[in-house]
Amino acid sequence: MGKKSGARRVAVVSGLRTPFVKSGSAFKDLSALDLGKLVVAELLQRAELDPKRVQQVVYGQVVPSLVAPNIAREIVLGTGMPREIEAYSVSRACATSYQSTVNVAEAIMAGTIDCGVAGGADSASDVPIAVSKKLAEALIAASRARSLGERIKAFAGLSAKDLVPVPPSLKEFSTGLTMGESAEKMAKENRIGRRAQDEFAHRSHSLAAAAWVDGRFEKEVMHVYVPPKFEATTEDNLVRKDSSLESYEKLRPAFDRKLGTITAGNSSPLTDGASAVLLMSEEMAKAEGFDVLGFIRSYAFAALDPSGQMLMGPAHASPLALDRAGIKLKDLDLLDMHEAFAAQVLSNTQAFESEAFAREKLRRSKKLGEIDWDKFNVCGGSISIGHPFAATGARQITQTLNELKRRGGSLALCTACAAGGLGAAMVLEAE
Repeated sequence: MGKKSGARRVAVVSGLRTPFVKSGSAFKDLSALDLGKLVVAELLQRAELDPKRVQQVVYGQVVPSLVAPNIAREIVLGTGMPREIEAYSVSRACATSYQSTVNVAEAIMAGTIDCGVAGGADSASDVPIAVSKKLAEALIAASRARSLGERIKAFAGLSAKDLVPVPPSLKEFSTGLTMGESAEKMAKENRIGRRAQDEFAHRSHSLAAAAWVDGRFEKEVMHVYVPPKFEATTEDNLVRKDSSLESYEKLRPAFDRKLGTITAGNSSPLTDGASAVLLMSEEMAKAEGFDVLGFIRSYAFAALDPSGQMLMGPAHASPLALDRAGIKLKDLDLLDMHEAFAAQVLSNTQAFESEAFAREKLRRSKKLGEIDWDKFNVCGGSISIGHPFAATGARQITQTLNELKRRGGSLALCTACAAGGLGAAMVLEAE
């Protein structure tokens, strides 16, 4: 997106997320839909906005739900919002809530709506479990059977292995590699060592812990009361408040047991959580008297061959977003990059600073610029906070705008890699 003639300025009025928690822990009995309904309802209540003023809900989920495939529409129907609000769901892997935010923003810029809600939710605790093809065929045949004998016959040819549940695949369909294996490949090819990865993970946890101690997350993280006991979950439970570099050094490689450097400690964990942002046209936000968080200046998506370095999306999308905003990397007050793996972050930041990468991969004459680490992921990131796939983008946007306002800055870049060789980037500006 660049500045379009007649295009309206899009305000991020507010943002909110649930605590991000380890899969199988506090939110194990809640679905992604449950979490999405909680955060959207609370977002609107805190904004003191009549739900009737919302004209569109775009929401995403990466791990699909078999019972509620259109999570956006179910959020509208399940939160008491007017049934007339149109809603649809999107998925762009780990950049899903970037996509939902952009879709609402484009509708506002085009003038078709004035107000919308975007976001995403995922539950790694509640994933669909499939059955084998043979068992599925047997179950269908049994459902059509007209007698007990026919039902028994339908299952006669099954072996023990046909009865084993099939969990969701963690591998890229096109490459056959898991995300971790792709990160391992990047670490080797870019010469990102184990020590550097562990140091980055330690940095992420230390900064996130400090942000919680300083109260920087309190306004953007709601409390969740989980039935039946309704005990409160008020904080992320993955942040290591006592992080030490020595503890990371003790962990064994997770993917390449002999020569690998990717561990559970320098990777983002499986996480449950949800996030949402409230977007308005600048005119509506000011007319309603909202103290907005900031504005969307530009955005960009990029794609690259997943058989190469699949998680280099930020290095490809960020130059486009900066160009469309008419700014340089050095103009930023904050830079926030999704931390799928420490190796992925360090590979991308290395590319930002590489003249060779600019020439060979981007066909640009100059490198993007030098990273100012005092402005980079200053409140930690996905390694420490957690990564509910579809929720991370909206978390980054909200977190970055709050920190930008706290520091008195004007410009920030949020960016993320995503499965399939995708990348997303968004330039945000303060009021």
